[in-house]
Amino acid sequence: MDEALLRAVVPTVIGVLGRRGADFAAAEDAVQDALVEAVRVWPDDPPRDPRGWLVAVAWRRYLDAVRADTSRRRREERVEDEPEPGPAATADDTLQLYFLCAHPSLTPASAVALTLRAVGGLTTRQVAQAYLVPEATMAQRISRAKRTVSGARFDRPGDVATVLRVLYLVFNEGYSGDVDLAAEAIRLTRQLAAAVDHEEVAGLLALMLLHHARRPARTRPDGSLVPLAEQDRGRWDTRLIAEGVDLLQGALARDRLGEFQAQAAIAALHADARTAEETDWVQIAEWYDELVRLTGSPVARLNRAVAVGEADGPRAGLAALAELDPSLPRYAAVAAYLHERDGDPVTAARLYAEAARSAPNLAERDHLTRRAARLNTERRG
Repeated sequence: MDEALLRAVVPTVIGVLGRRGADFAAAEDAVQDALVEAVRVWPDDPPRDPRGWLVAVAWRRYLDAVRADTSRRRREERVEDEPEPGPAATADDTLQLYFLCAHPSLTPASAVALTLRAVGGLTTRQVAQAYLVPEATMAQRISRAKRTVSGARFDRPGDVATVLRVLYLVFNEGYSGDVDLAAEAIRLTRQLAAAVDHEEVAGLLALMLLHHARRPARTRPDGSLVPLAEQDRGRWDTRLIAEGVDLLQGALARDRLGEFQAQAAIAALHADARTAEETDWVQIAEWYDELVRLTGSPVARLNRAVAVGEADGPRAGLAALAELDPSLPRYAAVAAYLHERDGDPVTAARLYAEAARSAPNLAERDHLTRRAARLNTERRG
């Protein structure tokens, strides 16, 4: 059973049903039923045309559902002539599904869940495990999202920027349960890059690859975090780095800079440094200036303060930080790092402990707690 093949053809099958008259929610439900049947049947009797098989079975499931709903008899009359099984249409509906799942009426969490289900082909159980919520909770979230977009047409233009933000949210969820969401986000973004020629799509894919290349070096065997400056760069995936840099260069050559290209440029400069000491912080600070200009993001300003602190000294970084709202996530952690660099271990230890109390996950909390403890121990010794 080729699970990757099943997931890859899901958008096309949903699109075929949509063009035949099914609304999105009904089409997606029918395709999920067909996938369950494929898992049961294919190991003993694999089809010669997997996509055509899924279209035929999903269409029958859809018709069964329509016929069972007596309130839709008129609609049944329009669709009762079932097409003969045969090779499925080759039109690629992946792009339309991306736009549909990134509908502006959806919350970010719902858009991500629907994208993973409809475009990624993941089951509700897999999506629930990835987000560490009960399956029933995720089923309700996906059902509400499907109802929201059920009346949307498949042929309307969508907002690429919204789709990219959803994919970036998926990527940043990382790994939990039995689904590697970072790898899944890369797979989906590759699909999007194949369907649309857009410099920011290439920029996001480059950014994901450059970050993912460092993944093997990010944690120790006990699960504790390894800061970028302390990572074993020999464990970075040079193949992914080369691909990411190539994609970025192609995107930048089009001279239509966007936020994901700017972030990818920063990641590329980190990847290019053979040691932490060789990092070109001056260029990184300049790219953060571009990112702030493009987005005005407080998070970009926070990261810029770190870059300025590395390029021009910790006092300059603290001056840049002083312009920001202290309630920003990670503000205390950045302030702690800059005070540590500035030779003020007392303030740094206090801020590391403060940052640990509001850390978003256990690994980061433990890392910050250890930093505080180390500084306190060194000071007392």
